[in-house]
Amino acid sequence: MDTDFMRLALAAIASALLAIPAHADAPLIVIEQSQIPFDLGPAHPANKPSRMSNSPNSAWNSAANSANSSSAYENRPSNPANSERLIITGDGGVMGFYSRNAGGVLNLFDVNGRRIAYRPAKGTRSLFTTDGQWCGTVDGVRGGGFVLGVTRSCAARFNR
Repeated sequence: MDTDFMRLALAAIASALLAIPAHADAPLIVIEQSQIPFDLGPAHPANKPSRMSNSPNSAWNSAANSANSSSAYENRPSNPANSERLIITGDGGVMGFYSRNAGGVLNLFDVNGRRIAYRPAKGTRSLFTTDGQWCGTVDGVRGGGFVLGVTRSCAARFNR
């Protein structure tokens, strides 16, 4: 599958999901890692889990950084702002919510506020699990917002 086709497919899916009557703005789709273009996958140098800026030990990505903690107000399910940053499925189910820390890291949380994954602030569109495994990719959609394309194992983390 070529890169342009995959991007168009992600954008089309995101547009369809955004039409669901909900306040969500981050549709989540399950992807097959083998089907995504090289520039979005973990083999690309910018997306490698071993790259220091992608590491869960990097200061901004770290679970030890209080800005990524479930106990930080910005990251709590009880924060009203998070009801506008939902992660949804194709059938309108809520998987969790997202928030960005001051360093620009995108954090993904389950509905209980447990941190599932993150996207480093710059240099990649890849998502990584809290233990540093490649988890998927983030792609923007026309008109704003974005779609989360995650592996089956990453999506399963939201349901634990």
